Amino acid sequence: MALHNTLGQIGEDMATEYLIKNGYIVRERNWRLNKLEIDIVAEKGNRIIIVEVKTRALNTMVNPLDAITSAKIRHMVNAANAYMRYNHLPHEVQFDIITIVGDNRENAQITHISDAFRPPLRSYR
Repeated sequence: MALHNTLGQIGEDMATEYLIKNGYIVRERNWRLNKLEIDIVAEKGNRIIIVEVKTRALNTMVNPLDAITSAKIRHMVNAANAYMRYNHLPHEVQFDIITIVGDNRENAQITHISDAFRPPLRSYR
């Protein structure tokens, strides 16, 4: 497995642990339907939380939030719509971003941006 894949897996593991510790129920990890993918699907209260996890090594000067482009937001919204329809869920949807910067669990800094964005009003189909 490539180093970036290993780092990404560690980041998703850490994000999952963080969410559980903070009262979220993790419903799915790496949910896929065709080309759509969601890193983590969680639930808290009456909301389904779609979580995008971005992990970067400590020596990287790139901000993980720079990877959240308008195309990524479109992809997340389409994936969330597909997940909700596939599972026939009546819940509200919230989009969160978790960034993790660090090379290992001991030095990693986790940032959770709850309700990071609202989907645009127009459909992305």
